[in-house]
Amino acid sequence: MTNADVIARAKRVLFQNYRTQPIAIVRGEGARAWDADGKRYLDCLGGIAVCVLGHNHPRVHAALEAQAAKLWHASNVYLTLPQIELAERLVSRSFAQRAFFCNSGAEAIEALIKLARHFHFEAGRESRVEIVCATNSFHGRTLGALAATGQPKYQKGFAPLPGGFVHVPFGDAAALERALSPNTAAVLLEPVQGEAGVIVPPANYLREVRALCDRHGALLLLDEVQTGLGRSGKMWAYEHSGITPDAMSFAKGIANGIPLGGILATEMLAKTLTPGTHGTTFGGNPLACAAACAVFDELISGVIDQGQRAAERLRGKLSAMVPRQPRVKDVRGLGMLIGIEVQGIAAAPVVAKARELGLLSNAAGESVIRLAPPLTLTDAEIDEAAEILESAITSAVA
Repeated sequence: MTNADVIARAKRVLFQNYRTQPIAIVRGEGARAWDADGKRYLDCLGGIAVCVLGHNHPRVHAALEAQAAKLWHASNVYLTLPQIELAERLVSRSFAQRAFFCNSGAEAIEALIKLARHFHFEAGRESRVEIVCATNSFHGRTLGALAATGQPKYQKGFAPLPGGFVHVPFGDAAALERALSPNTAAVLLEPVQGEAGVIVPPANYLREVRALCDRHGALLLLDEVQTGLGRSGKMWAYEHSGITPDAMSFAKGIANGIPLGGILATEMLAKTLTPGTHGTTFGGNPLACAAACAVFDELISGVIDQGQRAAERLRGKLSAMVPRQPRVKDVRGLGMLIGIEVQGIAAAPVVAKARELGLLSNAAGESVIRLAPPLTLTDAEIDEAAEILESAITSAVA
């Protein structure tokens, strides 16, 4: 089968709802991926921040094989050890005392919304239902997550969306304070806005948000779906700010590509979700949790620090383009979540040219090339990525 063969088959049977790049990935190893034509790529997208350890990581592979020989599924009618073992790991390296598992980032956001509203309901504050979010945010495609998302282009055609969501400019604490009211249940933010073009807020922003939430009796919810699990240079991006949220979502990198998501919360919040208030059939299944335990153990063995060093090298090489490349306006990010903002050309043709030259990336918005590679990139791979990207930026046709 060639790329063309696979594309033709996909066009016959799949919904055409993705802007799929015109290749079919058939194999991966570390930071490398191969398409159906046999072409090799340096994968600097990593399943969009999912493959934190790269493709086919041996420790994760071994954990999946071992668990597959024991138990695949039991449902949450019963307890399973991998789920408990993963929860123990996560609460040991976070602010939280409790974990809930689902299947994806959007489901995790839905759980956060329900948690916040039910918390206030149980406390007799039934009017506190509003969730304040940020413009240009992205929280997922389900209706609740879509209503929280601050980008109308994703919401068009899906009205009426669930009510109770207010949007304010990201990074603007004064605007947030004006939006808070006696009806505010929570503030929901990404520590870094990924889909908006890798937007990093001012250094003191989350501290100001935390203080405002405390002053107004609102919960602080963080969407760490893209920034969590070492992506930011720390286990969680909130750690850079010196504050803790009341609850947060995670997904993407948690199981290195096996579908898994969830939320972490304080005991105070978690106890309000009692039997019957929320649940999922497949969430926290033994296979996904066994893989996630292996990912977690690998991350704390030194991979997070390795990833931070690699990110500094990669951002340094990319930032060096700014003064000599008129098409490069800015290079920004946190850890291994990097955005290259271009000018005089859209991001899409640069992404296409980079793919032609052997590097995988994607466009976040019209003008930003997003990189979210494995934390395990070597110096040689970093140098290769920077060289390919500069060549693609220079030679792409506007």
